[in-house]
Amino acid sequence: MIKKERVAVEENLKGGKGTVEVHHFLEKEELMGHGTLYARVIVKPHSSIGWHQHVGNTEPYAIIKGEGTFIDNDGSKTTVHAGDICLIEVGQWHSIENNTDEDMEMIALILNETAK
Repeated sequence: MIKKERVAVEENLKGGKGTVEVHHFLEKEELMGHGTLYARVIVKPHSSIGWHQHVGNTEPYAIIKGEGTFIDNDGSKTTVHAGDICLIEVGQWHSIENNTDEDMEMIALILNETAK
């Protein structure tokens, strides 16, 4: 089977600023209870995904294009580039910002702590 990704344009995602495009590879139902998101995420210039917590799930981000600022659970800020992986563990908080004039792209996968 071949399918097309579904694109959702989100404004102020998780309380962030600006625009984020979520290009869904699989829908929640297609992850068969193992997760809730598998997508290419494009954080538009001067936009962000707001500070939020992962309860009952984990989320690795794989940065594939551009540059951003990852804000980790302890509030530390790290500049991330293509090839960097940001890992958010169960129960942790995080956010990510794109303070540049170019798109920042990443692959995001939200996995449940236990299959549902």
